[in-house]
Amino acid sequence: MKVFLAEYSVCNDPGLAPEGAAMLAAISGSFDRCGYDVVTPEGPDLEDGIRRLAPGCDAGLVIAPDHLLFRYTHLLEQVTHNIGCGSMNAAVCANKQRTAAILARHGIAVPPGAGKGRRVVKPVMGCGALGVRLTDEEPGAGEFAQAYIEGEALSVSLVGSRVTGNVCEYYSGNPPLLLSVNRQEIAVADDGSFQYLGGETPVHPDREEEIVDVAVRAMNVLGCQGYAGIDVIVGDRIYVVDVNPRPTTSLVGIVAIMEEEIADILIKASHGKAPAEVHLSGRVRFDKDGRITRA
Repeated sequence: MKVFLAEYSVCNDPGLAPEGAAMLAAISGSFDRCGYDVVTPEGPDLEDGIRRLAPGCDAGLVIAPDHLLFRYTHLLEQVTHNIGCGSMNAAVCANKQRTAAILARHGIAVPPGAGKGRRVVKPVMGCGALGVRLTDEEPGAGEFAQAYIEGEALSVSLVGSRVTGNVCEYYSGNPPLLLSVNRQEIAVADDGSFQYLGGETPVHPDREEEIVDVAVRAMNVLGCQGYAGIDVIVGDRIYVVDVNPRPTTSLVGIVAIMEEEIADILIKASHGKAPAEVHLSGRVRFDKDGRITRA
């Protein structure tokens, strides 16, 4: 069995390359341990790599910044079995303003629009904390503003089995699988820019059941498949601040302490048959580049 794995930043974005390489190594290592031959493209032309290499593989997964993910995933879906989020759903999640509006219409709390004074300004099409800042300025072209919410920054790592799109014959209706709840370390620099520094997994905060429930609802509303990271702020309510329809840095920590193999989970989930639970041993911290230490 062969699996195609590709990570955009490794050859295209030096700033994100260490984080991307860590995620790719964690997933690739799991597929190796499960007996798969892993095929990865070389060079910056990811589109060419998908077209040349993915057709000869039994399954594939692309990791890329959200504003590029749906394009490469759409190419992948045409030539092999995609084990990540469907391209249409990834396209919706890439537009952060539209995502917030959709979630709000379904009764899921998101930061409200900003009034006067301090607010969070972020790109409409962004990735992680890049371009996100705390400011009293108006948003510029391609940006929007939300109210700043005080609270604990967490993420919820899920794997969706409810497959639609290019492999809709595998629809099972099974709920998303919870991998872990993760603490996020977010700093605000002197210039107001948000900086993602890493995190810790697993954590068991107060209101954990409510946090997971909100994340699952957000994932289902947006139709995400495969691995997804749902970022939340826990304040007076559980606010969803971002939905990442792809592997995130938290996965590097999860793979290091999970008894099950993420490769096996992703393959089974893509056929609607993810396990009901996973087992984590210990706790780890990870930095923004995916380096791990035992907590």
